[in-house]
Amino acid sequence: MKILIKNIKELIQVEEKVARSKVCGKEMAELPSIKEAYLYINDGLIKDFGKNDSLASSEFYNEITAKDVKTIDASGKLVLPSFCDSHTHIVYAGSREIEYIDKIKGLSYEEIAKRGGGILNSAKRMQKADESELIEQALERLNEIKMLGTGAVEIKSGYGLTTESELKMMRVIKKLKELTPLTIKSTFMGAHAVPLEYKQNQKAYVDKVVDEMIPAVGDENLADYIDVFCDRGFFTQQETERILEAGLKYGMQPKLHANELDYSGGIQTGVKYNALSVDHLEFTGKDEIEALLNSDTMPTLLPGAAFFLEIVYPPARKMIESGLPVAMASDYNPGSSPSGNMQFVTSLGCIKMKMLPEEAIHSVTINGAYAMGVESNMGTIKKGKKANIFITKKIPTYSFIPYSYGSNNVDKVIVNGKVQ
Repeated sequence: MKILIKNIKELIQVEEKVARSKVCGKEMAELPSIKEAYLYINDGLIKDFGKNDSLASSEFYNEITAKDVKTIDASGKLVLPSFCDSHTHIVYAGSREIEYIDKIKGLSYEEIAKRGGGILNSAKRMQKADESELIEQALERLNEIKMLGTGAVEIKSGYGLTTESELKMMRVIKKLKELTPLTIKSTFMGAHAVPLEYKQNQKAYVDKVVDEMIPAVGDENLADYIDVFCDRGFFTQQETERILEAGLKYGMQPKLHANELDYSGGIQTGVKYNALSVDHLEFTGKDEIEALLNSDTMPTLLPGAAFFLEIVYPPARKMIESGLPVAMASDYNPGSSPSGNMQFVTSLGCIKMKMLPEEAIHSVTINGAYAMGVESNMGTIKKGKKANIFITKKIPTYSFIPYSYGSNNVDKVIVNGKVQ
């Protein structure tokens, strides 16, 4: 399909000359854009863009003005690259609003987990669910986030906690890659929690993850990445290292849940093993920032979880002012962040973490793309990249997106060059 979007009020996050894999520190406050622009899409890719008044001199002018080109008038509207949501748990069996009520009554996340709730509750449901049921539920969620502007999403396992159920989750994620136009990356996370039957012998469960689960997932080539919940009450640094080393043997690059509940050493462990990203990071101090500054690991913040759990937010300002890049993701899951709305994530970044709108947009586009390994073909408006973009409704500026929290500012979605 050939698409010309013309009269764009402002084309956001453009790359005209210098290609960027991520944006760091003070550069995050600068958001390149073109006002009064056009964008031309062909064969699922961004083919050309520029100022409206330069359209007639485009090398593709004859192609753009052909009869088979679908024209969209974006007068008064903005165009942005699709959001890249680099941390979700979108494959799960049913919601957990009963625990939500427990939380309202005053129980903490850790107290709910100790009672067999939380991840363990989802694991029980996962073990009973069949693949077709999981696929149907996940497709609904994926369609929801797609229409809210997300074009790429990472999905983790971790609600199985048995070899059979973890493999079931990973196979479902593989099937979803075939069934949805969204770009999907898969992450094996058997070390999401310790099952109740292993609470008195955590080492035995780690043995199971290392000796049984990882080889099974690796043999079927089901995972792009491997993740571990390295935090207080979950997995230690030593256990995490052992699991990551096992995953690396099967080509699974590390990503880590780290420092959500305490200064766990998870950030330093992630850096040591060249993790693509370390995620959550509510407890991040000088030592953690220094470790990240000397690495290629993307700090990824999940403000939806901090919002829902009513815990401290990650120190985004301190990170950015120290020169770090920052990504944000939704953490879409049934227990601690039951929303995949990346527009709301940008709002939380600005309202709760004092990020500038420009910083928030970088964090959910190019830096989010880096955090899931798709920055070479997504995350910016650049010739040759995937045509995964969205057109806003008529809004005054891009700052209106985080400002108008709770509103859906997306008018049209284009994924792989096709209007959805």
